[in-house]
Amino acid sequence: MSEAGKEKGPRRPSIMKKRGSVSSLGSHEVRSKETTGKTKDSISTVSYMDEPGHHEENTRLVQMENTYRMGPSKRFPTLVVTDILKDVLSSYLQEEKYDAELCRQMTKTIAEVVKARVKELLIPRYKVVVLVSIGQLGDQSMYMGS
Repeated sequence: MSEAGKEKGPRRPSIMKKRGSVSSLGSHEVRSKETTGKTKDSISTVSYMDEPGHHEENTRLVQMENTYRMGPSKRFPTLVVTDILKDVLSSYLQEEKYDAELCRQMTKTIAEVVKARVKELLIPRYKVVVLVSIGQLGDQSMYMGS
């Protein structure tokens, strides 16, 4: 048999540690590739976190019961969110002139800031979606659809 056929067994160290990595090529295989002239700059590795089949016996899973609640228990605080929107928009767009490149970045920044400020309110059972659109002020109209 050739050397490649003899080495088909698993390439794991005899004692696995909690964390570490195992090279996919043994050191003797790296040397044989270097002598043939076909070398690679990197060696792939496989990482593992825990020994297979050995888990802590003391872990307890907490079983939560279903609430069967279809809606939120509290109403969405529209007045607080409106105040957040006014504050963020006035602070970012107070004296800005329209520039397409600047507005492209500003829409992303404003959306992230508004979303973070609303999520700080810790409103349960609501998904927060922020859509920001900045356009040039002119005598045209704009329609948006989704």
